[in-house]
Amino acid sequence: MIKKILKWFGLLVAVILVAGGSFAAHEWYADKPFMFRAYLDRVMMKMAFRSPETLTSLGFLESMGIKGHNAHLDDVHPDRTDELLAELEEFGDGLLAYDDEDLDADQRLSKDIALYLTNMLDDAKRFRYHNYPANPTSGIQSEFPSFMDSSHQVNTVEDAENYLSRMSELPRKHEQYLLGLKIRESRDIIPPRFVIEKVLEQMRDFMATAPEENILYTSLATKLEEAEKIDEAQAEEILDKVAVSIEQNVYPAYGQFVNYFTELEAKAGTDDGLWRLPEGEAAYKLALRMFTTTSYTPDEIHELGLAEVDRIQAEMMEIFAAEGVDISQGYTEAMDAYSSRPEFYYEDSDEGRQQILDDYQTILDELDAGLDAAFNIRPKAGMEVKRIPEFREKTAPGAYYQQPSLDGTRPGRFYANLYDIKATPKFGMRTLAVHEGVPGHHFQVAIGMELEGMPLFRRFSLFTAYVEGWALYAERVAWELGLMPTNADNIGRLTAELFRAVRLVVDTGIHHRRWSREEAIDYMLANTGMAESDVVSEIERYIVWPGQATAYKVGMLKLLELRQRAMDELGDKFDLRDFHDIVLKNGAVPLDILDRLVDEYIQATLETTA
Repeated sequence: MIKKILKWFGLLVAVILVAGGSFAAHEWYADKPFMFRAYLDRVMMKMAFRSPETLTSLGFLESMGIKGHNAHLDDVHPDRTDELLAELEEFGDGLLAYDDEDLDADQRLSKDIALYLTNMLDDAKRFRYHNYPANPTSGIQSEFPSFMDSSHQVNTVEDAENYLSRMSELPRKHEQYLLGLKIRESRDIIPPRFVIEKVLEQMRDFMATAPEENILYTSLATKLEEAEKIDEAQAEEILDKVAVSIEQNVYPAYGQFVNYFTELEAKAGTDDGLWRLPEGEAAYKLALRMFTTTSYTPDEIHELGLAEVDRIQAEMMEIFAAEGVDISQGYTEAMDAYSSRPEFYYEDSDEGRQQILDDYQTILDELDAGLDAAFNIRPKAGMEVKRIPEFREKTAPGAYYQQPSLDGTRPGRFYANLYDIKATPKFGMRTLAVHEGVPGHHFQVAIGMELEGMPLFRRFSLFTAYVEGWALYAERVAWELGLMPTNADNIGRLTAELFRAVRLVVDTGIHHRRWSREEAIDYMLANTGMAESDVVSEIERYIVWPGQATAYKVGMLKLLELRQRAMDELGDKFDLRDFHDIVLKNGAVPLDILDRLVDEYIQATLETTA
């Protein structure tokens, strides 16, 4: 009992500390706390403490011996979402109780960002079911094993018991997910047929795996082997229980989904765009506004994409000609000829795949050593490269980034997809390492998390146009700094930028201009030179995640626009490092707010140097 009391006392202390020094009960319960930051932080803390999985991912309580949350999975009942939306609406109303004149400049910025978020959420409420939670790219059918593998740490027997407890809760969580899926079905929000087919294939393959070969078992076995506080006999006993739980809890939970989607498949159609759903056109316009934080229309984004595709391809053709490639037949043939050179590819073997991971780490180290001319600030968190778990490689993106833990025990991670060896040409690796790692996502995300004195929501906010725009912009910066010194490196960079420009075309093509999945695949194949497996995976991602893919290029173009404005107005007073400070030291923000911050930086610099 004493131990339990002490643990909960520690939890209370953690809440108070993290909530920005809120030292009184008033600050936690009052409608209007005295401290503005306390008001901002407590809503984030309340949300986090309702999500045991979020707490595990953040990883800041474990260092204080608080681990009870690691025994549970999130409550995903639709009613909980309704409650959350109501609380966020109330939070937005409460922001208005704080007058701007009573806040300092940074507090006013926090208020503006928070209001932007709450207003956007209010607009989005009526479209909360316009999505496909189970999808081939990142659906609920893959989230549990991925989360347990990447986030649930096992160092003690208690940690292992919590692992087992979470497995036992999976049937409950899947039942709650099913409620939301059935609400969507009742509203005629049914995934395209190919989505259901692929999700069913994933789940059936997962369930057909012997328990001892399942990632939930093999991942835990590795963690147990590395755990110094768990002996061999204890590890064996735990693994026996895990095998049983996979059979008795995990596979039946997935069976619920298999049964449901098998019946739903008959109702699914072959149209893929958001336009086919009730109020689909309005939902897509809102998705574009949410992801780009701009007012661009679908047609404006489509035309911007077409123009950028033409520009980038023309630049690449000049390099192809310099490399001795025949360009007389146009871009597609030239790209095919260039990318087919055997020296660009690794051996299709376990050894070749390991070499890719090793080379990525070498590239990241080289990049990190060459950034002093462009950055005053660096993340404290380290960075490592890992392979995307093999069970989900087939439908996963080419790469993705996972943020570090708050307590520093887990570094930032760059996950590489090694399913198709031809999808990892050597000329594109440096660009991908920049985007996902240094100075791309790792810089932006880790620096944001490490900002001292910043409200929690600003440390973890993820405005897509800012986050992804920064990563694409970082590719350009690395090239400008000479960190992509060869023509091959530059082709890799331009290929990646072209890929993002093509996204503007195909995303709006699918969801606004009513392109089919096959039309979108054909356009992307003809205009990128990407491996077909990657193209299919990407197009399917855009279908199930409307609008998100447009944020990359829109965000990059805005950053380049703002940088050029600063250079034009400041002249020889412009310092790239200071510009990057303004972009990175405020955390993720909507693009229109970033525009304002850069204008303020320009004015302050002019006044300081006058």
